Amino acid sequence: MFENLEAALLPVVVNINNYLSSYILVFLLIAVGLWYSIKTRFVQVRCFGEGMKKVFGSLKLRGGRQEQGMSSFQALATAIAAQVGTGNIVGASGAILTGGPGAIFWMWIIAFFGMATIYAEATLALKTRTVDEDGTVHGGPVYYITTAFKGGFGKFLAGFFAVAIILALGFMGCMVQSNSIGSTFNTAFGIPNWIVGAVLVVICAVIFLGGVQRLAAVTEKVVPIMAAIFLVGGLAILVARFRYIPATFGMIFRYAFQPQAIIGGGFGYAIKTAISQGAKRGLFSNEAGMGSTPHAHAQANVADPHEQGVVAMIGVFMDTFVVLTLNALVVISTLYTEGGPLAAGYTGAVTETINKTNLAQTAFGTVFGTNFGAIFVAVCLFFFAFSTVLSWNLFGKINVIYLFGKKSAVVYSVIALVFIFLGTLMSNDLVWELTDMFNNLMVIPNAIALFALTRMVVSSTHGAGKALNK
Repeated sequence: MFENLEAALLPVVVNINNYLSSYILVFLLIAVGLWYSIKTRFVQVRCFGEGMKKVFGSLKLRGGRQEQGMSSFQALATAIAAQVGTGNIVGASGAILTGGPGAIFWMWIIAFFGMATIYAEATLALKTRTVDEDGTVHGGPVYYITTAFKGGFGKFLAGFFAVAIILALGFMGCMVQSNSIGSTFNTAFGIPNWIVGAVLVVICAVIFLGGVQRLAAVTEKVVPIMAAIFLVGGLAILVARFRYIPATFGMIFRYAFQPQAIIGGGFGYAIKTAISQGAKRGLFSNEAGMGSTPHAHAQANVADPHEQGVVAMIGVFMDTFVVLTLNALVVISTLYTEGGPLAAGYTGAVTETINKTNLAQTAFGTVFGTNFGAIFVAVCLFFFAFSTVLSWNLFGKINVIYLFGKKSAVVYSVIALVFIFLGTLMSNDLVWELTDMFNNLMVIPNAIALFALTRMVVSSTHGAGKALNK
């Protein structure tokens, strides 16, 4: 049954994604990021130091129970939990396989401008959030979309966004995460996918039922630890492959502008593929402009929206320029450099044994050994993907409550758990394509609102320090 459904849906979804990611998505992401970079006088450069100081100046893994919402770091950890997931390992691997090493360059470009975009998203989320009498915080794009556009048009855009994010993250996105966990655990340990799915469902159910406070308590501890483990492992690989580092960076820059030399085809086709892969996987990785992480930043207990805006920028920086880049350097330095199995590109018999799911495991295995490399990536990916599932479930729940009220939250969580289990059983390609499609659709209403609320964002940038008017 699943095979017939996948065979029918896959080509349709692929065609929709090709159009969205090659034209609409690239234009919107770069346009919004460039627009806010100019309007905020490159806030991602001017206030980068301020953001780093706020994040790491008083870093602690126990923020304590908040009367409402989350601490600033808990909100950032929840956002990073959403950002640092399979997009950094499997997504980056897919971008490199399809668009060549140069796709990473375009991911960097998207992320640089995306830092200004996410500053705007976090700022608006705080300025437009609402707080119930019991202290429950509601915030995210649906609230600033309806602030930007009153009446029926605003409700339509907000409703469109809410449905898209529920499907993209709450349901389909969680399938991607569980699918990747199941695949890597099967490769590393030989555990059947359905067993992995069942264990995930039980763990997630316990945390889902604990609400925002339990989620914050988990993410603020898991995120720093999981990032540290992956960084240590990745740096160990790069030390072992140190003499290939210059060639690795050389390929990233060279194939960004000459992708046809590694992925084949004509120049026009190749450059479009490299850029669209960088944009599509970059979006899935750092989520700037997609409208997902504002839900986390809206929960932050800060005095001024600007404070959380600069903290949000650091989330994109850590996601793309640290974690994703480290993974990309490991993959390229081990597999694409001289003598590597992909030195001539992703062609020939190698396509039968290497794919985006096991690419990172193969890369780490060249230094750590096949078995330990597979285990290391599987464990890292489990924590990355698991924390992403937790955050995405929260983001979807906020929008379900917006559409249907608080009583719908339990039904939503049960359906989400079913999708988490199904994700371990379905085809990797269809799951990724469906998630990409709804991710792309989320960008459209979110970007429209971001353009419309420019003045509100700029006033925060220039008026930093004023008290948050709740």
